[in-house]
Amino acid sequence: QVQLVEYGGGLVQAGGSLRLSCAASGRTFSTYAMGWFRQAPGKEREFVATISRSGGNTAYADSVKGRFTISRDNAKNTVYLQMNSLKPEDTAVYYCAARVTGASNTLPATYDYWGQGTQVTVSS
Repeated sequence: QVQLVEYGGGLVQAGGSLRLSCAASGRTFSTYAMGWFRQAPGKEREFVATISRSGGNTAYADSVKGRFTISRDNAKNTVYLQMNSLKPEDTAVYYCAARVTGASNTLPATYDYWGQGTQVTVSS
């Protein structure tokens, strides 16, 4: 069983920055591909970013490419999402997720464990 806890959400003005963190329990964090997803009110959960086990490969949704950066520190069992140049349309609950088997992936259904989510609100 893997437990994921997200930190760092909040209220920020458009153009500002936030850094989300996701701490994972267990001693096998380095074997999981990790992803960040988000869900706005009335919308489906959507892919934001994903990172491979070693951190050597990353992928981003087109809507955040160039503004968001995913990274991980396997020694700290933590994955990060640095969000810059935030826009009101980035407002959502952000979730981190772990994929136990398989490569990093953009599909929510392929992830095995999820955090409880953290709210990000961007005001205009």
